[in-house]
Amino acid sequence: MKITSLDPSRSRPVEEAGFGALETERGNLPLESLDVDARLSGLVAGVEVAQGFRNPFDVTLEATYVFPLPDRAAVTAFRMEAADRVIEGVLKERGQARADYDQAMAEGRRAAIAEEERPDVFTIRVGNLAPGERVSVRLTLSQPLPYEDGAATFRFPLVVAPRYIPGAPLDGPQAGAGTVPDTDATPDASRITPPVLLPGFPNPVRLSLTATVDPAGLDLREVASSLHVVEQEGGTVSLRPGERLDRDFVLRLAFDASTALQLDGEGTFALTVMPPDVPETRLPRDVVLLLDRSGSMGGWKMVAARRAAARIVDTLTSADRFAVLAFDSVVEPAFDGLREASDRERFRAVEHLARLEARGGTELLEPLRQAVGLLGESGRERVVVLVTDGQVGNEDQILEQVGRALSAMRVHVVGIDRAVNAGFLGRLAGLGAGRCELVESEDRLDAAMEQIHRRIGAPLVTDLSLDGLDTEEVTHLGSLFPGVPLQVFGRYRAAGPVTVRGVAAGATWEQVVEPVVTGHSALKALWTRARLRELEDRYAMGEHALEARIVELSLAGGVLCRFTAYVAVDTRVSADGAPEHHVIQPVELPSGWEPPVAAAPMMMMAAPAAAPRASFLESAQPQFQAAAGPPRGFAKRMPAPAPGRGVDQDREQGREQLAAELARLRAVPAADPAYLADLGSRLAALATYLRGHGLADELVTELAELAEALERAEQPGADVAGLRQRAIDVLTALTGEPGGSEAGKPRRPFWKRG
Repeated sequence: MKITSLDPSRSRPVEEAGFGALETERGNLPLESLDVDARLSGLVAGVEVAQGFRNPFDVTLEATYVFPLPDRAAVTAFRMEAADRVIEGVLKERGQARADYDQAMAEGRRAAIAEEERPDVFTIRVGNLAPGERVSVRLTLSQPLPYEDGAATFRFPLVVAPRYIPGAPLDGPQAGAGTVPDTDATPDASRITPPVLLPGFPNPVRLSLTATVDPAGLDLREVASSLHVVEQEGGTVSLRPGERLDRDFVLRLAFDASTALQLDGEGTFALTVMPPDVPETRLPRDVVLLLDRSGSMGGWKMVAARRAAARIVDTLTSADRFAVLAFDSVVEPAFDGLREASDRERFRAVEHLARLEARGGTELLEPLRQAVGLLGESGRERVVVLVTDGQVGNEDQILEQVGRALSAMRVHVVGIDRAVNAGFLGRLAGLGAGRCELVESEDRLDAAMEQIHRRIGAPLVTDLSLDGLDTEEVTHLGSLFPGVPLQVFGRYRAAGPVTVRGVAAGATWEQVVEPVVTGHSALKALWTRARLRELEDRYAMGEHALEARIVELSLAGGVLCRFTAYVAVDTRVSADGAPEHHVIQPVELPSGWEPPVAAAPMMMMAAPAAAPRASFLESAQPQFQAAAGPPRGFAKRMPAPAPGRGVDQDREQGREQLAAELARLRAVPAADPAYLADLGSRLAALATYLRGHGLADELVTELAELAEALERAEQPGADVAGLRQRAIDVLTALTGEPGGSEAGKPRRPFWKRG
């Protein structure tokens, strides 16, 4: 690969824009625009998403973009538009789709592929873009709108927040191009950890979002946006220009919904059942409250979490027993075991909550294990309440190890964030037939408190069943909670009036619902997505034989899932072989998040104090990987240095960062001069940081010498293979691993030492 050097006069720091913010005549990020066009009708939304990519380089490009979508959305179409070409995507088994895409890349043809990493995290790769070329990738999706307490919510996420990745790094090639190595707990960590832009970077993506609201005959009282300023003209709500992709878009529509049974005329139904006006039943409960106090919960989120947790404790009565567990990298109980919820014990718990501050990492699995252990078979209602932002990457590991136990309890989740991991939190609540409340701002907290208070009680109606509908498959019926209608999707052979039966206040409750044929084209897609989600959760909990069924259902219904992918391949050859350059699009730091403390030394590399390397600026990707901080070094993983922090602590933090760099370097399959040069830049910045914090020993000296050598990797005649081996040897020695040569006897990796 040859990249023409960039004249330093063509790039300049942007005034008051923060470290690492650069502006060039041509730009240096592939994603130019994101356009979202939503059409809301009743409790269903149809959305078209257009992502505009542009190749700013002088060589062919493959761009990767990791982005969120609503977790319950059904992606039903995919299209690539380039020049005068329109290429429709085809849904295939994921392995086959990847093979088709890779073959197109090797043959010099344009192609794009869309893959699901999580229910709400997706990856698009678009390759063989010619220099200066623009390509548009379009997704079509449908999603149900949750309805609670007189209002439906359209939530469209715009950023994948950094996630805590536990576990030991895995040897061998990485699954993706992200900033965090794959681990035994999260084998695809490198696919869900895009680099993060430095604070202050000029707005890199043009965002357009419009939502057209059709009340569908309902009395629409109010339309309100909670996190963005919007403009409304008639029935269309638009986001004002200049907004960044750093938080969810949340639109609430106030109207009165009603019980309804909709048929599409082609074998799919959607049933909405409003909760009845019956007295709530209060049974003695055993409640375990889990409060996330990890580093990502800092600022307003920690305040909101403490208030929410205290309010939950206040709802308990003397007939209840409870425990409070705060967790980050460790679990800290307020007291031992379950205690009677007397005034004294509740006061002690609230006092304990008031002292909690954000710190450490989100080790969610262990507190869930402890909650399951505390809630044994007691003959009482067993309840788990989790207050968190849910920013973890090992969702499947958690479901596999505690999912079945949680499904025998009632699990309520309070998600607090402006870019919340709604997909995983909804999965947890769904397992335990509970509720998931999302709180996206301090202003929203007070309104949500009343709902939280009502939700954690017993449901109004349980043991639901349907009579009068000859069904083939139906999604989980769940329970009816105050203010929350039940939504059920399914397939039917014959339909007449349906009787919904259940148990309310110890007696039989039933309601008859007449069917209405609507011909709504989205119903089949929504049913397929809901059913796929249930099967995928069962797969995550160990039922691996379901994979074939999941693929079959996905392909038959035309809905993307974790085992399938959309691929669009152009028939025209546009390049001489595979792309010469690869860039993963960096994402915004979510609104309200503190920048990663551990990235401070990395920010220095882009400061005006040192002239940047031309190839480093032009390549763009490694710059933003560095901006993201160390692989597992987000603030909650590597806490901020406290006043009086010792030199030994700084040295240990440096070693942790070097260990992560070593893991990534070993995963690079061949000597790559650009990668080595960029690694040299990162190591030079780290050496400068450590020296500035009082370290002047051989570790820093050797690190600086290695960095200087690596920065010359792109020069003519450089011994690239030798430099790579030297880097492995030096980093191995600095991290305490005996022996650095890759030849000979396999070594025990540093992360597996006892």
